Amino acid sequence: MLRWLIGGGREPQGLAEQSPLQTIGEEQTQNPYTELLVLKAHHDIVRFLVQLDDYRFASAGDDGIVVVWNAQTGEKLLELNGHTQKITAIITFPSLEACEEKNQLILTASADRTVIVWDCDTGRQVQKVSCFQSTVKCLALLQRLDVWLSGGNDLCVWNRKLDLLCKTSHLSDTGISALIEIPKNCVVAAVGKELIIFRLVAPTEGSLGWDILQVKRLLDHQDNILSLVNVNDLSFVTGSHVGELIIWDILDWTVQACERNFWDPSPQLDTQQEIKLCQKPNDVSIHHFTWDEENVFVAVGRGLYVYNLQMKRVIACQKTAHDSNVLHVAKLPNRQLISCSEDGSVRIWELREKQQLAAEPVPTGFF
Repeated sequence: MLRWLIGGGREPQGLAEQSPLQTIGEEQTQNPYTELLVLKAHHDIVRFLVQLDDYRFASAGDDGIVVVWNAQTGEKLLELNGHTQKITAIITFPSLEACEEKNQLILTASADRTVIVWDCDTGRQVQKVSCFQSTVKCLALLQRLDVWLSGGNDLCVWNRKLDLLCKTSHLSDTGISALIEIPKNCVVAAVGKELIIFRLVAPTEGSLGWDILQVKRLLDHQDNILSLVNVNDLSFVTGSHVGELIIWDILDWTVQACERNFWDPSPQLDTQQEIKLCQKPNDVSIHHFTWDEENVFVAVGRGLYVYNLQMKRVIACQKTAHDSNVLHVAKLPNRQLISCSEDGSVRIWELREKQQLAAEPVPTGFF
């Protein structure tokens, strides 16, 4: 079952204060996760989580603060202050060539139109970029090309020294909500209901610099795309505001599987239709994914759901993992999952072994 390890509300805690162990919720025999801990440090909505190594992860959100945690004990290790508005994106970042120490770095973007490089070992602010014309909503690292991308109203390519290499023209007032790397020097950008495939062209002897080419637009979603992740070498997955989940072929960009309204297992029943009409859009919005070799773990509304890639259906769920919408999920070592929410909490969950799960069938719908 989903067992809660660590999490919490919006009350601040002192530096290096460890949260008390709490066990919350009823036994759910069909649920492979158990909540283990609740972490308290943020003063507002927590939107992002990123694993730093086997022992640490970082959280960030609307209070503009990055908190570095011990993933095993729930101890708050560092608090990184530097942004003046909410944080809009966070990724891990390779060490800069100019730095002698090879410490763990992260890159954060904010609504204050800045991007900051942080040293997560010392809490030091390494470098800051303040030349953005609009808010950066997403970041992506392309290690093979040794560049990173920022997405907002346009798409920009940067080197590790934080020099701007090239950018697109204005794409949309809505902006790019998510970015991932795919093969053939391409990236996928979520812009409203669309997916746009871009190809990055690196400099050659005959060219003066970098370039970004638009290759294709995919229009299969019916509503705004909120989440976009790679799940393996063959596929990537998207999720929308109205609960659509689409699995795409990573090479030819065709649809492999599609679940629309799969929170409703019996649409032909009048009672189910009535329930569906009463649902708020936020109750079914897919805000984020993470994955392992077999499953995609989906943040849907306030809940967490396990979608099996081979069976192409939901095999387990925790419908009320948080008090408000779950905005981000990430995997930790030792079969653990972390989630954060609009309720201001960060929670760590433990995945039970398969043989411990109940044999009775799990409903195929989210709701």
